[in-house]
Amino acid sequence: MTHPLLPQLRAARVIPVVRTTDAALAARAVEWLRGAGLTIFEITMTVPGATDLIRALAADPALTIGAGTVPDRATAEACLDAGARFLVSPWVDGAVAEAARAAGAASMLGAMTPTEVRAALAAGADVVKVFPAASAGGPGHVKALRAVFPQVAFCPTGGVDARNAPDYLAAGAAFVGIGGRLVDEALLARGDRAAIEAAARDVLGLMQA
Repeated sequence: MTHPLLPQLRAARVIPVVRTTDAALAARAVEWLRGAGLTIFEITMTVPGATDLIRALAADPALTIGAGTVPDRATAEACLDAGARFLVSPWVDGAVAEAARAAGAASMLGAMTPTEVRAALAAGADVVKVFPAASAGGPGHVKALRAVFPQVAFCPTGGVDARNAPDYLAAGAAFVGIGGRLVDEALLARGDRAAIEAAARDVLGLMQA
């Protein structure tokens, strides 16, 4: 059965992966990207104070907030308690998927090979995160996986940007995750809101095309 959040993620086509070395910069990234029209965000656990940031952002009903790089069940439950609506892990961890399912949230578990995709599905993943997508073979790798798993929702991340994101969608990805190419910490730190919003508009324009 498809998780009820998946249609929203498919419609958005892109999830900004917010990974910064400072929580204030992460909050700034969300604010500026939201200004360009993005409303779904993955806040990674590598951001200092990530759980508190998720709680603050999730309080806004106009935003859909998820947690990324979730390493274990305890962290998963803390993120869910803070209001995360989806959990993302770059590897297969059944405990993370179980925690998400118990809370009614969606889970995305990472995989690169057919064996790992099978393991992610067996663990209860709603989405299979293909990571790192670029070094695994790019859109061609996603296309090959889709040939074997035509019903699986794949979300490639890692090396995905505005230029190649449409190729991933054409290869069969349900949606994509874009991190450093969209959430540029140097631009955030120097206050270049125009550049961040322009990058977001580029992504949205290509996705809609």
